[in-house]
Amino acid sequence: MAGFSDRADTLVEVEVVPHPALMVIFDLGDQPLVVDDGRGRQQRGCVTAGLAPAHGARGRGQAGSFACLQVRLSPVIAHAVLGAASELSGAVTALDDLWGSEAARIQERLRAARSWDDRFAIAEVALARRHDAGRAVDAEVAFCWRRMVAGRGQVRVERLAAEVGWSRKRLWSRFRSQIGLTPKRAARLIRFDHAAHRLAAGHSAAEVAADSGYADQSHLHRDVMTFTGATPATVANAPFLAVDDVAWPARP
Repeated sequence: MAGFSDRADTLVEVEVVPHPALMVIFDLGDQPLVVDDGRGRQQRGCVTAGLAPAHGARGRGQAGSFACLQVRLSPVIAHAVLGAASELSGAVTALDDLWGSEAARIQERLRAARSWDDRFAIAEVALARRHDAGRAVDAEVAFCWRRMVAGRGQVRVERLAAEVGWSRKRLWSRFRSQIGLTPKRAARLIRFDHAAHRLAAGHSAAEVAADSGYADQSHLHRDVMTFTGATPATVANAPFLAVDDVAWPARP
């Protein structure tokens, strides 16, 4: 969970780097936050962004007072907090389409709060309430996701299916409907995220390719291009990578 604020005379623009989490963004500025989904569609105000958004997805704050609170959610948690992950995958969705009038009420409380700590506390309560009232993913799906994260995406779907006692087809179907991506695509996203952070930390492409399980630098380059439309060197300098931990909740 992180808060951002700025008073700018010009447009504030941040490009989104894909991450193995869904985002909830509460717009708190004087001017509406505009989020482009990379496919030519825009949403204003409080939004959610699903897993693996399209190339060019970005947020733009208008000149003036820009402020927002960002929460990143593991898809295992987001299934209960936001709803059907399969419908949110890669999409930017207005929060009131998911939460109804509750989204506006929470936004107003966040705007009225006097400090970021107060805002974080308000958001924490709102998310916990939605989570407790929502529907959890299958235990088998949650297990497979956590195994993927622990293995940095370097796991075989067949092995995961065997570990939970499901057929590959059943795992594929349940995982896709509850997480929003197929198991194979999810593993690739997790591996890419690990590689992107290694690049941002200053490691060479050759080191990152070897450490992240890519066959070679060309394989790494192709994967980075697939997820971002940019080169590894460009992704290494992306400011969005600096604030992206899945900070809610502390529990897995």
